[in-house]
Amino acid sequence: MNKIVKIALAVIGVISAILWYQLPGRDVPVGEAAQSGAMNIMFMITYILLFVAVAASLLFTIANLFAHPKKLKKTLMIVAGFLVVVLIAYATSSGTDINIEEMANRGVATTESTVKRIGTGLNLFFFLVVIAIGLMAWGGLKKVISK
Repeated sequence: MNKIVKIALAVIGVISAILWYQLPGRDVPVGEAAQSGAMNIMFMITYILLFVAVAASLLFTIANLFAHPKKLKKTLMIVAGFLVVVLIAYATSSGTDINIEEMANRGVATTESTVKRIGTGLNLFFFLVVIAIGLMAWGGLKKVISK
């Protein structure tokens, strides 16, 4: 398996080096350079390598979680806690924070549901910041008390 990966990486490296020399020069306009066949193939290679890396990472992480039931239980509890925070953030966002008609007059087409989703994201960020600061303070306080 290790030999196959090394050979595949060497082949991808050689193909990438060939494509590098086929890239358009500096004098080519950006619009034409972006449509270059070599550029498109290099992007495809990048996307494929990114997909392989993400898939392998997820596969090994999930396999490791199922191999250790205690870790799986802890991970599921963390995911459930995060989902609870997301639901609280959604419930606390109103969707009427801005004047939608005024935004439409400025050329920004938006709806109340879009504003609610943006508000949810902002609330989620603020809640997670508060939770992180609280956990850091709790850890520091716990260290001070235990000594």
